[in-house]
Amino acid sequence: MDLNEYLGLFLDESIEHLQAINSSLLIFEQRLDDEAVIDQIFRSAHTLKGMSGTMGYDAIADLTHEMESALDLVRSKTQPATPELIDVLFIAAEQLETMVEDISQGGTGKLDVKETVVRLKRFIQAEETAVETTEEATAVATKRNFECDVYSESVVKQSIASGYHAYVITVELSADVILKAARVYMVFDRLQSLGDVILSNPTSDELEQEQFETSFDVLFVTMKSEEEVTEGIQSVSEVAHVSIQPFETTIEAEVATSTLVEPKSTVEPETKVVSETTDVTAPVASKTIRVNLERIDRLMNLFEEFIIDRGRLERIAAEVGSSELTETVERIKRGTNELQSLVLTLRMMPIEQVFNRFPRMVRSVSKDVGKNIKLHITGAETELDRTVIDEIGDPLVHLIRNAVDHGVESKTDRILAGKPVEGNLSLRAYHSGNRVFIEIEDDGAGINHERVTRIAIEKELLTEEEAAVLTPEEASMLLFAPGFSTAETVTDLSGRGVGLDVVKSKIESLGGEVFVETKRGEGTIFRISLPLTLSIISAMLVELGQETYAIPLTAIIETTSLRQDAILQAHREKVFDFRGQLVPLISLNEVYGLPQVEAEAYSVVVVRSGEKLAGLMVTELIGQQEIVMKPLGSYLEGIRAISGATILGDGQVALIIDSNALLRK
Repeated sequence: MDLNEYLGLFLDESIEHLQAINSSLLIFEQRLDDEAVIDQIFRSAHTLKGMSGTMGYDAIADLTHEMESALDLVRSKTQPATPELIDVLFIAAEQLETMVEDISQGGTGKLDVKETVVRLKRFIQAEETAVETTEEATAVATKRNFECDVYSESVVKQSIASGYHAYVITVELSADVILKAARVYMVFDRLQSLGDVILSNPTSDELEQEQFETSFDVLFVTMKSEEEVTEGIQSVSEVAHVSIQPFETTIEAEVATSTLVEPKSTVEPETKVVSETTDVTAPVASKTIRVNLERIDRLMNLFEEFIIDRGRLERIAAEVGSSELTETVERIKRGTNELQSLVLTLRMMPIEQVFNRFPRMVRSVSKDVGKNIKLHITGAETELDRTVIDEIGDPLVHLIRNAVDHGVESKTDRILAGKPVEGNLSLRAYHSGNRVFIEIEDDGAGINHERVTRIAIEKELLTEEEAAVLTPEEASMLLFAPGFSTAETVTDLSGRGVGLDVVKSKIESLGGEVFVETKRGEGTIFRISLPLTLSIISAMLVELGQETYAIPLTAIIETTSLRQDAILQAHREKVFDFRGQLVPLISLNEVYGLPQVEAEAYSVVVVRSGEKLAGLMVTELIGQQEIVMKPLGSYLEGIRAISGATILGDGQVALIIDSNALLRK
């Protein structure tokens, strides 16, 4: 059977279960006795184990098996959850994500998870030690030390069925042994010559690192007798005592019982989790079907061609002047407008897919820097174009790590400032018009503009004269200058001079903008504005000489006519008075190397990029139109102030002007 045809389904379902594990773990950490949450994690791990085992991804199956075993002890109330268990479950979830991501990129999904498995087994084995009584200690030592997983027990059973003996061997080294690890190696080497070592307690890694006193146990299968095995081990120097007991596989019944008992909480509605928390919610089932993204893209490409042909029909109808044709084209236009909304909706995905990774990240990073920070997420259901979703993750990671490292103060500073020790970080998303806004807000100390300006001068990003006339908003935007960093030492989080400038560039490449609001002592907000979609946009068509260009409407404030005598000179640049503010004038003919044309009046398109304004001088305004944005391709990429191209109704190609790039000059 070819399993590759099921790979897409495996990846989709794995991602869903990992999201459920992540969100439930965060609730579990706050409410260790919440049975519904424990069951959610257990079920997701169990399903993931089954799927990965079927697909042949053994590393995922092994790790989820140990997670399942540990969680089964907690949900059956055999053993209480511990902070150590929570930490290792978070690590396991992160490793599972890494393996699934590797598989999605064509890899094998293999990862070294031995240490995580050992830590989970340590939690499982702790329960065995707790239930033993003194008089049964010797008889059940085999169970205590070697409560095998399914795979190990299967190996032992098959060995016994084939005529092998299964022993638990306890080896006691001399009290004055110097090189314990070397003696352990020699014992294992001797055992391998006599049979096969299945498990050891402590683990092999712990034995190598000498993390034990003077004794250790080995689960061993062999054709040799107890006397031969004993003699073989005792021939190793500095071995004080050897004890051998038969291994009895008594676990099968226990495992079967524990897995067949239905937990009481399964009859409780899962919405219990949702109703008791506002920050993290469990996934809710919905009536959906999975459609391959390639099919959505093909549908979008076909519709884009339809939009181009619609423009051509409108042009022909205007030239012919037939009322019947014009009426038909109008009906087509209304229908395609509704179809456009529907097709764009198909491409939309909730930003929750990006937000889901951040609670665990904030938890991990805040622990690394010794801070207590709570993340609040709102608007995770807000939808964005899939293209934007794919690209916005990394910029948000930078901004959140920046807020944790630089925004929220240390515990001591917060106490001195009269604030709660626990810092708050809010991640919000919402729609406004035809754009989506994402905000990252912290309740930290705010931005110290004097310090930021001083560092910018030291790094020669601006002069003292320029710094003296900076507004607070402009001083905040210095954080996005290339190479700027306020970190005094280089850490894993900051201080390398790479960060917020990359954020700004990426957001602007998506047609977005980033703004900063801050209040000293109260906190900072980073606000990102993004277009809903990058494929079909509304644009103003303008004429430059004999050529047509398009300017996205999202960048335009207004259009106006400017007489020649209203053009002023300031610092040897052309400017004009726009509502009491001197705004620079940019001749697009000059920018794109087209012939300059003198006239008594010019059409001007006023555009904004962040806090900057500019007037773009054009030959003529043609009008507003829906256009399909096409990339220029690798051969033409990198052309200054051009973000793409579109095909007009008459078949001509119009270049799309990147006003953000124009205003960055």
